[in-house]
Amino acid sequence: MPRAKKSASAQPALPAPESAAPGAALLAVDLQDSLLGALPAAAARALGARASLAISAAAGLGIPVLFTEQVPEKLGPTAPALRKLAPAAPVFAKTTFSAVADPAVLAALREQNIEHLLLIGLETPICVYQTALGALAEGFQVTVLSDAIGARRADDHDACLSALRHAGVHVLPTETVLYALLHDAGHPFFRTLVGLVKSAGR
Repeated sequence: MPRAKKSASAQPALPAPESAAPGAALLAVDLQDSLLGALPAAAARALGARASLAISAAAGLGIPVLFTEQVPEKLGPTAPALRKLAPAAPVFAKTTFSAVADPAVLAALREQNIEHLLLIGLETPICVYQTALGALAEGFQVTVLSDAIGARRADDHDACLSALRHAGVHVLPTETVLYALLHDAGHPFFRTLVGLVKSAGR
């Protein structure tokens, strides 16, 4: 059974803030440099920026973050720039295309009483698609952050997002989801989120 890997450079974790979305978790699927590098350069940069926004905001809002890596002994680890945004988050090596088909990933979600998965990562027509459908089959609600996922082929990306919507997956942009979690400009994380959004670019 795959085991979660711990980052050797991770610092002692600070107490997590109270979650803005109890029962939700951000699952970052296979954001490995080798897979990002297979995308067109502009698409890889855009995906990296939106994934950074999603991970940073989730960590700041107290939403658990989990990383998966597809066959990391061959494809390498999660991009370090993304990994450092949630250094205490567990990392799961997997061979299955659906992240929730991996027993260790599913067990971690169950242990944390997760009910709603927010999905980012690669690739839309393979691991993201199968993870989203697998999570639905396991009884999770699923939201795919549409600008924080990607694929080598735009046509495949679009076709799979359409199919996921039809299957009952929520497909929404990252900012839409994050601002919906805040509800109000009076939320204590609002100014931080605005700064993260500006840093991620338009």
